Amino acid sequence: MWKLTRPDNQHDKLTRDNLLDLEDHHLVRIESVQEDQRQVWVLTKRGHSEAKKLLEPKGIRVSALREKKYDPDTGELLGTGYDDHAAAVTSTAAELHRAGIGHRLGFQTEIGHRLGNNYVQRADLVVRALEAGVPVMLLEIDRRTEDAHDLVAKLRRYWEWGRLLPKDADKRTVGLVRSRPDAIEHVDHEKRLWRRVYAPTGREGLVPLAFVFADTTEAKVANTLAVLEEAGRRYWAPRRYQTLHRGITARDYSQAVPVVATTLEQLQEHGADAVVWRRLGRRSEQTLTDALNNPDGASLFRAQTVRADAEEERRRAAEREARRPVCKRCGRRFTDQRWEETTAHRTAWNAGDVSVCGTCHADDVAREEAARLQAVAPPRPENDQEPGRGRSWFRRRP
Repeated sequence: MWKLTRPDNQHDKLTRDNLLDLEDHHLVRIESVQEDQRQVWVLTKRGHSEAKKLLEPKGIRVSALREKKYDPDTGELLGTGYDDHAAAVTSTAAELHRAGIGHRLGFQTEIGHRLGNNYVQRADLVVRALEAGVPVMLLEIDRRTEDAHDLVAKLRRYWEWGRLLPKDADKRTVGLVRSRPDAIEHVDHEKRLWRRVYAPTGREGLVPLAFVFADTTEAKVANTLAVLEEAGRRYWAPRRYQTLHRGITARDYSQAVPVVATTLEQLQEHGADAVVWRRLGRRSEQTLTDALNNPDGASLFRAQTVRADAEEERRRAAEREARRPVCKRCGRRFTDQRWEETTAHRTAWNAGDVSVCGTCHADDVAREEAARLQAVAPPRPENDQEPGRGRSWFRRRP
């Protein structure tokens, strides 16, 4: 609570005093004390009611009430086994907020995502931090109480949820999706259920998922990530683009869940905005936004496609030039117009000698025209004299 509400304070006195004041008004209570003397505070029934009145009109959902339940035999308070996990969730939110990733009222816990079989996958934490380059991210906080394959199952369920259609989807889209299993991949994300719940991520793919490990060892984290990478590859890994272009190295992330991981200890030591996040499929750690970005994704594909199109155009132009006919008479290459004249069915019949270029063909036409004119002209009489001079000579005779 101290780190989440007053991240700039060096001590928790102000937060503690406020909690004690709320306790005096029966709005909060201490549920348990951790081994490191951290106290877990929860709302009372009265405090929960007051919080709902304050927050829900602002669109902020309040988590379920934690009621006091005791073991009938031992009298021990039940449900405190989740307190370590709850403390880790709150600490994660505090570290994100301290790094400027998310407003303190922009965090939500235990948000349900209902699948087609009515199973509800609840995210430990949801953060919305558009100003930090993270419009939405789901977080699973694991204190290594779950098997690695259980985390793979969670990843699969988030992937399945991202492929659902809303209940009011148009019949044509529903029919398309039912026609074959992969048809949903051809449905734009704007028409899917997840876009009714969350804002666009600003990146290709489904809603990002983060695993934050707490109270564990580096070896266990490494082993868990290895299982997630191998067994969960279908859900997080990009695919090859379906293109006829050669040399395309970009990858298609449109149907993948971006998965990043870190530890709570790293967040507390270095900060959530530091190079502490590792993206599945990558070897080194990055900042959160760099880890979520896809430099080898859609933007690279567009650039490579433009270059490939230009290269293909140059190749075709070179091949066309290599096929361009050469005039057998003068040695010049045909112009595009002359080439079309000699090959197109509508003009080839009038193209003359198709082995000569346009200039030589024009010379041939000129010679033929001159010969034709000469052939139709009347023959000139022999010893023909100028008309004027002949008439003048006859007039002088006596």
